Amino acid sequence: MNVLPKDLRQVIVFQNATDDDLKQILENSIVRSIEEGEYLFLQGDPADYLYILINGQVKLLQNNPRGQQVNLRTIYPWQMFGALGVVRDEAIYPASAIALENSVALAINGVFLRDMIQTRPYISLDLMHLMTTYIQEMQTRYRELATERVEQRIARALLRLAAQSGQKADTGIELSFSRQDVAEMSGTTLYTVSRVIAEWERQSLVQAGREQIRIINPHGLVKLAEGLEE
Repeated sequence: MNVLPKDLRQVIVFQNATDDDLKQILENSIVRSIEEGEYLFLQGDPADYLYILINGQVKLLQNNPRGQQVNLRTIYPWQMFGALGVVRDEAIYPASAIALENSVALAINGVFLRDMIQTRPYISLDLMHLMTTYIQEMQTRYRELATERVEQRIARALLRLAAQSGQKADTGIELSFSRQDVAEMSGTTLYTVSRVIAEWERQSLVQAGREQIRIINPHGLVKLAEGLEE
């Protein structure tokens, strides 16, 4: 896939970069194509590259010592991820990146970008903005885990997915995510998500398939997410 310098302006971190900067970034990058279910990198690997997703979807997963997985976030086209090596020497990836569908990503040499931002404060500031956004997102999810009922967390997870990648259909909003994905995103178990989704199907809020969930009544989910309805 041919990536042009102007394409990189869709990335928040590079929105203020010069044409020459973008050209140099591409010269120090490689395009990687991966099939659904393959990994771009594994948790614990040296963070030698940062990535920009060009097309497809990638999920960032973190495992605890007992083998339990947590879905940290889902990456969509023209989002940057895996950038820890740019700001920390001898960094390792804190999570694994797995393709949810056939995907293409741009891998940028971390040492090169670290050297570049020394003389490009606008790139450094935009990188800080991106990381601040991630921190705020993690803080929000921690607050939800600490203070909200599991039904609220599941509803919020579905609404976030709908806003990020939902496909409008005649009968609602379709999400290409499984119950297990939702469980990881909302900090609960597959059994609990299945139980809640089954009840919501009875109430005509959602419809669920094997690897798909359709939101039929978004307004009803919003009320659940806000704790306005039992």
